[in-house]
Amino acid sequence: MPPAAPPHALRPDADGLAAADLVVTGEAVALELRPATVVHRVLAGAIDIGIYVAVTVALALGLSRLVTNEAQLRILVTVASVLMMVALPTAVETLSRGVSAGKLAVGTRVVRDDGGPVRFRQALVRALVGSVEIWLTFGGVATIAAIVDRRSRRLGDVLAGTYAVRVRGSELAVAPLLMPPDLAGWAELADIRRLPDGLALEARLFLSRTSALDPGVRAEIGRGLAAAVEPYVAPPPPWGTNPERFLAAVLVARRDREYRAGLVEEERSAAIAERTRRLPYGVA
Repeated sequence: MPPAAPPHALRPDADGLAAADLVVTGEAVALELRPATVVHRVLAGAIDIGIYVAVTVALALGLSRLVTNEAQLRILVTVASVLMMVALPTAVETLSRGVSAGKLAVGTRVVRDDGGPVRFRQALVRALVGSVEIWLTFGGVATIAAIVDRRSRRLGDVLAGTYAVRVRGSELAVAPLLMPPDLAGWAELADIRRLPDGLALEARLFLSRTSALDPGVRAEIGRGLAAAVEPYVAPPPPWGTNPERFLAAVLVARRDREYRAGLVEEERSAAIAERTRRLPYGVA
């Protein structure tokens, strides 16, 4: 293969899309996750705050009939505040995996930095930090942080490792890769180790954006990525192999092997379960 490109050429950013905004699935399909804008976040936050306030006020009014002294009133106010600022947001985002009424209305959701759904820990951190940057500062700190951050993250997102993405029309699946016919025989016999997630993402992103790149830049990035992938492959591809076809062959071979391994594991588990079912009761 041709000489490698310099390291700075290994991170394409076609159409202004950074690699950090894509997630590669187990089938080597890149999902484009576009961060929500500040406007989206402010609108969603305003709707959520209105709902949380309404629910909390309704509950507080219902319980206020049980209050008989000032001490009980202070306890009620404290509990209502915690419920409104922390408990409700945490419960909603945990149970809905990052979708609240406000986010549903504007078409966004909160995901982890790796694109996965948020869990209790992330939701709790977001709510705890939000009690200060949203509720106590009337959203001023959160808005400023979102304006400054490239992904429109507030401080709670930074600490929790999350960010808001646009859901409607924002997740674009890139067509699966195909094995180059001239490399099928080599790929079948080659020892191809698992690629680091970052490197696999760069290669998949590059192959999905080649048509948008300048020919010179495209060739340089292709050589650089091929040189980075080649140490994970033995034997190397035939001399003179096009870097793009080499990258496609490696990604497809890894995808197909992982898929076949998954099928074998499923069949093995099913066979074990069947043998266990046939055993007499009480025999292990």
